[in-house]
Amino acid sequence: MSTPTFLIRRALQAVTVIVIVTIVVFCLLHALPGGPARGILGPQATAQQITAFEHEQGLDKPLPVQYFYYLGQLLHGDLGTSYTLNEPVSQLIAERLPKTLLLTVLSALVGLVFAVPLGMWQAVRRNRPADYVITTLSFIAYSTPVYFLGLVLVLVFSQVLPWFPAQAPQGDTLAQVFAEPRALVLPLIAGAASMVAVFSRYMRAATLENLSEDYVRTARAGGSRSRAILWRHVFRNSLTPVTAMLGYYVPVLFGGALVVEQLFNYPGMGLLFWSSAQASDYPVLLGCVLVIAVATVVGSLLADVVQRVIDPRVKAGRA
Repeated sequence: MSTPTFLIRRALQAVTVIVIVTIVVFCLLHALPGGPARGILGPQATAQQITAFEHEQGLDKPLPVQYFYYLGQLLHGDLGTSYTLNEPVSQLIAERLPKTLLLTVLSALVGLVFAVPLGMWQAVRRNRPADYVITTLSFIAYSTPVYFLGLVLVLVFSQVLPWFPAQAPQGDTLAQVFAEPRALVLPLIAGAASMVAVFSRYMRAATLENLSEDYVRTARAGGSRSRAILWRHVFRNSLTPVTAMLGYYVPVLFGGALVVEQLFNYPGMGLLFWSSAQASDYPVLLGCVLVIAVATVVGSLLADVVQRVIDPRVKAGRA
């Protein structure tokens, strides 16, 4: 299958999944206790207020009509209004999403920078003491809850060794966040630790698989140096499964960001989700869920595209 056809097919699949996500979120909205009007206006709303709101928002119409009205609102960027903050949900998310993206992207980059060479190094030194030690540490890091790791980091590097602040940057803009780079260190470590553990294992397995391929033996027989074979051939081919997994790791990154932001008081979308859950602010919660779901679909699509570029042999049926 040609690359343009592959991209069109994957884009159509992504759009289909996003439509399904909007249906699920729409159903969740109508499954709120007391209905969507009660969930949006709050438990103190009177019956007259609920009736007036339902008529104004079209909630007294048949569900298919309501869904298309809701879809039209989404296409215009209207995610509803927070009844605790009295602000549009789209505005709240737009203010905090860039900071969450900054945290997740930096965490992913830090994780990959350490995981990829670490996994290759383990593969080259497989079944040696260093490989066993790193594997054990990886399992410990993967099984350690993010909140516990964050508390340990604060205790060690902020209390015992006062090297970094216990609180993340509190700026409202990205420029203000970057103005406090030391305050980003502990949140980044907490967000990247599990990713290093997971992706180093994937990179190790992929490198071991490629080291046993015929092209590696042929290159060695031709007199090529092991380091040249490793970085010119094995490295690129080993990135294919890692790239594929990166797209599906997006919801994990956002889930980790929720805990990290609450723990370090980082003013991003995760902290917004946490505070909205405590206040039962359903429009904000559902808006965050929708944004994260769309980000997951887009991340999966981008991972498939990058995987296709890295390895043209990938077929749409395997994507």
